[in-house]
Amino acid sequence: MTKYIIIAIIVLIALLVVGFIIRRKHNSEIERLEHEKHQIQNKPILEEMTKVKQLNMNGQTEEMFESWRNSWTQVMDVHMPKIDSLLFDAEESIDKFRFKRATAIEQEIAERIKQSDEQMSRILKELEQLIGSEEKNRVEMDSLKEQYRVARKTLLAHQHSFGAAAVPLEKKLEQFGPQFEEYDRLTENGNYLQAREIVIGLDQEAQHLFDLLQEIPSLLTEVQNKIPSSIHDLRSGQREMEEQSYYLEHLEMTAHLDKLDEELVLMKESIIQLEIEDVKIRVEQMKDEIEAFYDMLEKEVMAKRYVDKHRQPTERRLAEVTTITRQTSDEAAYVQQSYRLPEKEAEIPLVCLKQIETLQKRYDLLEQRASEDQLAYSSLQDELTLISTDLESLYEEQDRFSSSLKNLRIDENRARKNLDELKRLLHETDRMVHKANMPGIPEEMDVRLEEAEEHIYLVMQSLQEVPLNMKLVDNYLAKADKCIHEVHAKAKEMLENVLLIERIIQYGNRYRASHPRMNQRLLEAEAAFRQLRYSKALEEAATAVEEVEPGAMKRIEVLVKEDAWR
Repeated sequence: MTKYIIIAIIVLIALLVVGFIIRRKHNSEIERLEHEKHQIQNKPILEEMTKVKQLNMNGQTEEMFESWRNSWTQVMDVHMPKIDSLLFDAEESIDKFRFKRATAIEQEIAERIKQSDEQMSRILKELEQLIGSEEKNRVEMDSLKEQYRVARKTLLAHQHSFGAAAVPLEKKLEQFGPQFEEYDRLTENGNYLQAREIVIGLDQEAQHLFDLLQEIPSLLTEVQNKIPSSIHDLRSGQREMEEQSYYLEHLEMTAHLDKLDEELVLMKESIIQLEIEDVKIRVEQMKDEIEAFYDMLEKEVMAKRYVDKHRQPTERRLAEVTTITRQTSDEAAYVQQSYRLPEKEAEIPLVCLKQIETLQKRYDLLEQRASEDQLAYSSLQDELTLISTDLESLYEEQDRFSSSLKNLRIDENRARKNLDELKRLLHETDRMVHKANMPGIPEEMDVRLEEAEEHIYLVMQSLQEVPLNMKLVDNYLAKADKCIHEVHAKAKEMLENVLLIERIIQYGNRYRASHPRMNQRLLEAEAAFRQLRYSKALEEAATAVEEVEPGAMKRIEVLVKEDAWR
């Protein structure tokens, strides 16, 4: 029985602890809600509404003020007391541990606080908008009126600068007066928000008008004076240059300038109608076009100077290269009697003769057009430059070809000298092999020597051909050079091996009596040596000595290299 009582007491204590924790949580929520309620009550609605009383309490302002006061009174006299009552109910429910009911009351309080806060925030926002509108209206309208005064003064004082556009500008300025009066009327009647709309509209119109006042004089100056003056200068310059035999028809400048004159009339009408956006863009384009014509005329003047300066030098150079071309062609014909040229190189003289003939025709045509004023100097300059460039390219090509012709004799002499050296080397190799102290010459070496002799023969035969084909000679010579140097190297290697075999066998004789296996291998090496199988003999002898005395081969090789070619 006692056990159950203890369990019941423990459960009761646990429930009380949980209850106090939940109660504490609800109390915290009540404190938070009371804080939010005080924040709503402390919003500076009355202070802001007092500022409104300093305005004209008529019309729209009066209506809005009454609406704000009614809303504020409803919040303070209806919603706040109701929230206080609900807070009391919630606290009472919490004290009695009726947490479910307390939660429902807290949710209702939170919703009422949210609605009241939104209502008070809206009032503050509208108050700020109204008061701010009044202040902005006053500052901006004072600025607009000052700008209006300056604009009228500017228009009257500099009316000549605006030309026919002064009348529509004056009409636009006159439209500001009724709007100023409407603004004053709305302000006096307390309709500040409607007055704000007037100010915004006036500001946009004024900015456009003030831009017109600033830009129209400069645009008229461009359209009536500067651009026409530039067009006149261009026409005068064109006429003077044509009198000096300049060909300018390709520029089509007269038609373009006529079109600009027509456009200027229309642009002036657009300015009078105060439609200047397209005019501003077109004025800049016209200035660029006029500048481009100045550049083109200057280019023609510079081109004439270039043509006058380079015509005679180019003519002299053409004559020089023509002479060189014919001389090179004659030289090639003479050289081809002794030397055979590749087909592509053999065609060079004929091709160059045709090219120089074409260049002469181009230059003659250029001279004709220059004398008859049938072509712009810029085009003449381009053609003259191309002719000069082509001339130098042709000269360089022939210079390279002429050098290659001269080198043929040098190449022939070099080939004959190399042939003599290869003959000497082959003869030395043959003498070295046949005079060597060895059982005989292996068949492979005889074959190599014979092959080298054949290569020498081919080179000699190719050098006796008429006309001489130097490419074929160089090809045979390269093969002979490779073959003879290889056979020379092989001969030296063979003689060194023969000497090495003899030294190894001499060195190994000291071990024959004590090492029967070595004696046997040396006998095999000697047999291979007599059979002219020198590589096999060297392998057998070296292996035999190394088995008995490792490292002996290195010492023997050193001695052989020292004595081999003394």
